[in-house]
Amino acid sequence: MAAGDTAPMNTVAKTLLAVLILLAVAASWGWSNRLDVLMWALPKVNDLLEPIAPNIPTAWPAGPETAAAPPSERPPNIILILADDLGYNDVSFTNGGAGDGSVQTPAIDAIAREGVTFSQGYAANAVCAPSRASILTGRYSTRFGFEFTPFFKIGATIFQWIEDENPAPLPVYLDHDGVDALPDMRTMAMPDAEHTVAEALKDAGYYTAHVGKWHLGAAPGTRPEDQGFDDSLYMTGMLYLPEDDPRVVNAKREEDGIERMVWTNARYAAQFNGGPLFAPDGYLTDYYTDEALKVIEANRNRPFFLYLAHWGIHNPLQALRSDYDAFAHIENHALRVYAGMIRSMDRSVRRIQETLAELGLAENTLIAFTSDNGGAGYIALPDVNAPYRGWKLTHFEGGLHVPFAASWPARIPAGTTVTEPVHHFDLFSTFVAAGGGTLPEDRTIDGVNLLPYATGEAAGAPHDTLFWRQGHHQTILHQNWKLIRAEAPSSSQEGALAEERVWLFDLANDPTERHNVAGQQPERVAALQALLAEHNAQQAEPMWPSVVNGPQLIDKHGGEAYVPGDEYIYWPN
Repeated sequence: MAAGDTAPMNTVAKTLLAVLILLAVAASWGWSNRLDVLMWALPKVNDLLEPIAPNIPTAWPAGPETAAAPPSERPPNIILILADDLGYNDVSFTNGGAGDGSVQTPAIDAIAREGVTFSQGYAANAVCAPSRASILTGRYSTRFGFEFTPFFKIGATIFQWIEDENPAPLPVYLDHDGVDALPDMRTMAMPDAEHTVAEALKDAGYYTAHVGKWHLGAAPGTRPEDQGFDDSLYMTGMLYLPEDDPRVVNAKREEDGIERMVWTNARYAAQFNGGPLFAPDGYLTDYYTDEALKVIEANRNRPFFLYLAHWGIHNPLQALRSDYDAFAHIENHALRVYAGMIRSMDRSVRRIQETLAELGLAENTLIAFTSDNGGAGYIALPDVNAPYRGWKLTHFEGGLHVPFAASWPARIPAGTTVTEPVHHFDLFSTFVAAGGGTLPEDRTIDGVNLLPYATGEAAGAPHDTLFWRQGHHQTILHQNWKLIRAEAPSSSQEGALAEERVWLFDLANDPTERHNVAGQQPERVAALQALLAEHNAQQAEPMWPSVVNGPQLIDKHGGEAYVPGDEYIYWPN
């Protein structure tokens, strides 16, 4: 055996050993406890296959010791801060403050106050990975087949076993053959042929850095450093701190399938430029911020693009005890933990703002802040998307309408508001225009440059029509009329999703989607369906199939029971 074959053989040996451990425990506990066996074994298998070393300090490359020109005469630095699952009501510039109104976000608010608020800012998708693909490419991710969120096959098994243990009135539909045929999650990736904003800015002379979540591929050739980023601090675990760390306060809902899956698979790990896995240094949001500040300081003398993709405030719900203690008046434990997580996110933004000011970079730095999708219902907090209906995974406003703001003191007048719909993919064209880059000419770019709208140089709507698609759950927003459609279980075909449900809302007069007028406007429904069909004809086939359809209540969170008459959709992935 050649020396180069040692690592693969070690991986095979470890995998076989892990399977033997799992089988031995399963035999001793009994198959009836299969879910408990799986939950017990998965972390141990993961640790065996991919051990996590103690923290390894990062070595971000430094730019020139002296600047070729003062900051005001260079292309702007560009920072994208992307939160995860941050609801519309989770920041105070959009809706006054989360919780009882006492959870304020002054630093995030300052981006909007000192720049532009996009009051109709839309996520590219109601779930994370396709949104990220659109942000980075400036395109509908369905144009290149990135339609469904990558997830581990074992996740589908967990969903099914939880369903078997606790049958629900609205069942989960799982395509077992499809699950068996799913590729390795590491290879479920944004195609390397896509031209990212990092590549466009790198071509324009920028240093490019990624910190945090990626979720667009983990195999060689699909990682951030393969997609235009000079360097990447890559999230490989889902814990903010180890669960038993004395500095952290946890809030768990193990009765929920997604919650249970996340906690089971969660690890405390990071990776720098594809190197070994290691433990982060401190609470994850603060750690990513520390690393982002290193990037800024090391590259203060040249234009840089920093993509800070926070994991916060995605579950598992974990807050620093010091942040938790700041909200002693909040009685709901989970909400108090959640409030602490929001506080840490705002602290991250404040520290970035302070560092830019100290280095004399604030005036000529474009900062954009948004969330990949709306707040999640499965964390069982009722008001994260208020005043909107729906949650992450649904195309109702709660799943798509997100905080969206940007500041660039040298260019954008303070206190500007753009009220027309804008979309995540607009960030691509905006950043490339700001950095003096060039848009690729060999593909359709769906986004537009928002700077003329933010500065008052352009009027009207950046988009006449916007689309969202994830399997059968599809939506069009056309001139303030929004049509949502999704399949539902058929009363005549048990066990099948065969009945299409349609909602139509006049957002100009009904922005919170209280009145479905589809039945009163059949001609408008038909016209919007035709536009949606035309759009679908231009999209690619999904690169991997949808294998699970999960019910999502629209007006109740994951801690509330379904009763007949409640509205719901089935989310395909």
